[in-house]
Amino acid sequence: MKKLFFAILIGIVVYGYIKNNPNVISSFPEESIQSDQAITDAYQNQLSDIQVRGSGKVSRILSDDNQGSRHQRFILRLSSGQTLLVAHNIDLAPKINTLQNGDLVQFFGEYEWNSKGGVIHWTHHDPGGRHVAGWLKHNGRKYE
Repeated sequence: MKKLFFAILIGIVVYGYIKNNPNVISSFPEESIQSDQAITDAYQNQLSDIQVRGSGKVSRILSDDNQGSRHQRFILRLSSGQTLLVAHNIDLAPKINTLQNGDLVQFFGEYEWNSKGGVIHWTHHDPGGRHVAGWLKHNGRKYE
């Protein structure tokens, strides 16, 4: 009985650690494959409002969108070949000033379907606390 209790306790502790430290999971190689597949499925089925995590290489840096809330915009190419527009709100989170074509960027945000591959947004905290906090990672720094 004691062994079962300790096994359950260890499981709860490990689950809590992973839940509060999502970077632990993103360190596994299959994470990017699963993320790519989830994004590919969402694109093929024209789904939106899906929280996703993944990474890609910057294939194009676009001008900032300064209409309304300001957004840094760039295109990522996933390992699957699919491209995504990242719209990162720079009124709520820091801009990635050192971003270059070819750079690797990790993301956690909300996927919205469009005919060009989709958009990732909500890559920042929600000051109102109503939406899951997202982020971008570039060169070891987290932008949220």
